[in-house]
Amino acid sequence: MLMSMILNRLAAWRRYRQAFRELDGLSDRELAELGFGRRDIRVLARETAAL
Repeated sequence: MLMSMILNRLAAWRRYRQAFRELDGLSDRELAELGFGRRDIRVLARETAAL
């Protein structure tokens, strides 16, 4: 049980990092077209990973 909890957290962390990298790679203009600002990246990545 403990091991599965750890693996789930690790998977969530990886999803967070991937989403963060992808969003951070967008230009300010691309983010604005999506209705977001650079300051929203952490929150969006966290929501995507469901941490």
